[in-house]
Amino acid sequence: MTKLEEVGIRPVAISVDSPEESRDLCRKAGYTFTFLSDPKSEVIRRYDLVHAGAGINGQDIARPAEFLVDSSGTVRWVNLTENYWVRARPEQILEVAKTLR
Repeated sequence: MTKLEEVGIRPVAISVDSPEESRDLCRKAGYTFTFLSDPKSEVIRRYDLVHAGAGINGQDIARPAEFLVDSSGTVRWVNLTENYWVRARPEQILEVAKTLR
């Protein structure tokens, strides 16, 4: 169990990649959390996370984002960035989660 899971945070990733690509990425990277594929960008569009034309050959991709969603489905915290390589660190998410209790 990770530190995130110990405080009740269940990580879930959503990607525009196909299920096969997501599965291969998880296997190579050793990810053990839920990794969902959204190749039609339906969920990504609902959360207004489309980074239009930012992918290979001008494809739309998802903007990097982290959300903390409570058990009722209410978004309690959002971290958005335009830079694919910039993400919230697990320690940062833990600190925010503590303030939301």
